[in-house]
Amino acid sequence: MPTPTSPRSSRAAVAPAAATSYEAALEELEQLVAQLDAGKLPLDQLLTRYQRGAELLAFCRTRLDEVEEQIKVLEGSTLKPWDAN
Repeated sequence: MPTPTSPRSSRAAVAPAAATSYEAALEELEQLVAQLDAGKLPLDQLLTRYQRGAELLAFCRTRLDEVEEQIKVLEGSTLKPWDAN
């Protein structure tokens, strides 16, 4: 029987299903880090917020990779993929 402090109910209260933008995900991630750093949360909430942070981090990395793939550099008269290295 679920309780009000179960991870499932805490997660529903903490995080929406998906981030709407890179900026929103980054802002939420920064808030989660501040909450975790404060060290005042019960263990189940710490775990829930850590899991959400991992999801947000994966979203941000994926989004950055997608944007990097879209960036093109004009070399002479030819568009080429951007090489960050």
